[in-house]
Amino acid sequence: MVPDTKPKRLYQRVRPTSGEAAKAQIIVGPKVPVVTCRLVDYSPGGACVEIFPMVPVPDRFELLHGRVRKKCRVAWRRGVRIGVAF
Repeated sequence: MVPDTKPKRLYQRVRPTSGEAAKAQIIVGPKVPVVTCRLVDYSPGGACVEIFPMVPVPDRFELLHGRVRKKCRVAWRRGVRIGVAF
């Protein structure tokens, strides 16, 4: 038998993610300016976005990435990064 030499993952995700960073926009409402952000991680169930400089973002907003617009709920906040669920 050949021993398993693959490194062990520190965490397990329910769904696979795409680790490609891309520009995105946070849309809060019609009278609030759009917030530009960087999409750090993306999966069918949620995403991690990075906002720099950090600006206040409500717990619910819409994320626009390319032609895809998703309604989001903030799951966690750590510094300039925000984890959202779709």
